[in-house]
Amino acid sequence: MQLHGSLLFWSTVTATVAALSLGPSFAHVLESAPRLARWSPDLWRETTVYNEQFWVFAAVGEPLDVAAILFPAILAWLMRSDSPVFAYAVAATVLYLLALVVWYFWVQGANSIMATWSVSAFPLEFEAIRLRWETGHIAVATLKLAGFVALMLSLLTVGRLGI
Repeated sequence: MQLHGSLLFWSTVTATVAALSLGPSFAHVLESAPRLARWSPDLWRETTVYNEQFWVFAAVGEPLDVAAILFPAILAWLMRSDSPVFAYAVAATVLYLLALVVWYFWVQGANSIMATWSVSAFPLEFEAIRLRWETGHIAVATLKLAGFVALMLSLLTVGRLGI
């Protein structure tokens, strides 16, 4: 089976959306070492909590993350007759879904706590919440990377196994 027509379109759109969803998560990973090791608690809190540094991540990232789940699912459905391609596309779908679930319970949980912080008082649980927020983003990026690899294996497997 060759990539053509609607399959070529969905493959291209799916790969693009998955890459764009992975990008901001990978950026968080690249930022995490200095944010954890070098940044003072005041700097971390000011940039992360109070000055809306990450509002674009949310505004752009949320629709991309949902699309990064839906589009591989559509691709899997389109390729349901090609077992290896289908399996990799389903794996990509599940991994991107897990990334969103992990984000919701790990990172959003930290976001909810940080939303209660006041500028005048330094929170007692600061170190635990900072670590939760940073490691949550690392976990999300790891799952998305695995999902992206599964998606690429799906696309590279189309027509290659003689099925």
